[in-house]
Amino acid sequence: MTAIQTTGLTKRYGKSVVAVDGLDLTVKDGEVFGFLGPNGAGKSTTINMLLDFVRPTDGTATVLDLDAHADSDEIRHRIGVLPENASLYDRLTAREHLKWVIDTKGADDDPGTLLKRVGLYDDGYRVVGDFSKGKAKRLGFAMALVGDPDLLILDEPSSGLDPAGRQGMRSSIQAQAAEGTTVFFSSHILGEVESICDRVGIMKEGSLIATGTINDLQGNLDLDATITLEVERVPKNLALHRLDGVRSASITGTTITVTCTDPTSKIEVVRHIASATEVHDIISENVSLEQLFNTYTNGEQRDDDTSAVEVSA
Repeated sequence: MTAIQTTGLTKRYGKSVVAVDGLDLTVKDGEVFGFLGPNGAGKSTTINMLLDFVRPTDGTATVLDLDAHADSDEIRHRIGVLPENASLYDRLTAREHLKWVIDTKGADDDPGTLLKRVGLYDDGYRVVGDFSKGKAKRLGFAMALVGDPDLLILDEPSSGLDPAGRQGMRSSIQAQAAEGTTVFFSSHILGEVESICDRVGIMKEGSLIATGTINDLQGNLDLDATITLEVERVPKNLALHRLDGVRSASITGTTITVTCTDPTSKIEVVRHIASATEVHDIISENVSLEQLFNTYTNGEQRDDDTSAVEVSA
């Protein structure tokens, strides 16, 4: 089964605005997929078309091998959704929110168990109007977990959470994925995406410009990797520039910093220096998702779309 499949998915507004342009996207069953892009890239419009909140102009979309439009009711019973700005009812308690979702889905979940899972067990009988933004987000996640969904669609799941809350959210997502749930989520916290996702997709101006593992994306670009070594003393005539894959090298006191065009070259750099002097410390910096994102999008702002329906690409 394919969790999400789009073919030529397109959304136009009028004659001049193309929010999503011929999107071909596959999210495999059981994987955690990060959906990235700068403002107006088309992420929210894509999610809204998958949920049948917005109808495509052209192309097709399936969710869990079901047609996103024709089978939308069945899809909604099999997935969990956490919007960035989930709508909650101030006068209802957390347990009442969960009971409503459980009844709607015809599920048999225990509200207390769900609340405990997201760290809200002691707040179950409080009205949601008294919740902080972080607690409201955690309640929204608990609601998305009702019915043991086959697919979770999460839009900025860590927005509004403090560091401990973000760690808890990451752990919850990883635990759900370990049980076989497919997770499709957008986030502006690239470190979070990097630590959780099996693959990522990067949108720009309505088009999917890159997709794959971080190693895949790195391999498609000519990006440098840096290694820094703290040594006992710096020997003369190291000739680091003669090593294959070394772009540049600099020395400050007893610190040697080498920039490599190929990350695998760092091993030879360490061996070469260690053969000439005692190495006290090594700091290896791989290409981060932040660097990859900035390279693919030319450094455009990466905050997620916040509107329900985009009006610009």
